[in-house]
Parts: sequence; C-alpha cells; structure tokens
Amino acid sequence: MRILGFKVRVIETLIAVNALVFLAAMVFPKIVIPLLAISPVTVFFMPWTILSSMFLHADLMHIIFNMMALYFFGLYLENLVGERNLLKVFFLGGIFGSICYVLGSILLGNLNSFAMGASGGIFAIAGALAVLRPNMRVFMIPIPIAMPLYIAVFVVMVLLSFMPGVAWQDHFGGLIVGVLFGLYWRNKVVEIIGVKEKYGYRFY
Repeated sequence: MRILGFKVRVIETLIAVNALVFLAAMVFPKIVIPLLAISPVTVFFMPWTILSSMFLHADLMHIIFNMMALYFFGLYLENLVGERNLLKVFFLGGIFGSICYVLGSILLGNLNSFAMGASGGIFAIAGALAVLRPNMRVFMIPIPIAMPLYIAVFVVMVLLSFMPGVAWQDHFGGLIVGVLFGLYWRNKVVEIIGVKEKYGYRFY
C-alpha cells in the first residue's frame, strides 16, 4: 500500500492508527471514548461506532496484546493472501463482530454495556489462518509450550473470550467471518507468495 508515494505495509498502518487513537483516548477520554466506543444504546444514532470501536482500546495491556496478535497473525496471512484480502478479513470480521456484540447485548438485556478493541478483526485473521495453516506451531501467552494453530485459535482463544469483561460476542462474530474466508480460499485458486495453489492442496 502506498501513502504519499511511500510504500507502507498494511499491518504497520493498522497498528499505527490503533496507537494514535489509543493516545487520543488517553489524553481526551471524556471525548474520544463516548464518541468511538460501541453500545447497544447509542449505535443506532452513532452507526460509525460499528467501525470506530475497532481502533479503541481500554488500557495499555489491552492494546499491547491485540497489536502483538495483529502483527504476527496478520503478517503471516498477508503473505498468504495479500494486503487487500487481509484488509477484507480484518474489517469485515471487526464489523460483523460489532454487530454480533450489539445483537447479543440486546438479547441478554445488557443495553448499557459498551465495547472497544480490534479483537473482532484479529479473531477473523486468526480464524482464516487456522483454516489455511492449522498445524503451524505457535506460542500463546502465558502457555510456555508450542501448540498447533487450530488449538490455539479454536480452544485457547475461544476459552479466553469468556473471561470477565470480554465481549465474547464480538470474538465469535469475527471468528465466523475468518473461518468462512479461510474455507473459501482453501477451495479456490490462491496466490501464495507468487505460487498458485489449486483445488485439493493440503494446507499445514
């Protein structure tokens, strides 16, 4: 991707935007957070929060862990499917995750709740990658042993989604989008580092 004539990687751009929004929220919390966070109560007259909430984070640990996951998972997926497809997964996963969060909160009666974070998009990236490279070995903090990616995503990350204060609906929405993209790419002709992989190719 080119910005002002300079070649800039999509992953670094997304991380930079997240960092800038995080700093703005730290300096002007009473303005930025109500304006960008998503809530079932406000989303219908503040529809941009479906997207803007993806770039807002609650605290330093929240953004650090999310950006680490975005960098490592996103960089690998970008190498497999390209920048444009990575952006599709990230944004569609994040948007669908936000919608799932709103619908889930309404059904559960949590109308005054609000959410923020890039987790929907990150779960989408992780889900797509887990379908394309299920047996790739990864480390998941704080577990000190490497595990197959499909276990890291569909077991560890899913279980962590049910921790207190975590918007699990957003995570599941993103994961669904990512898995669907992964299945689509797995069964089509995919450009992977300049080499075409056709039907029947086994992904590891």
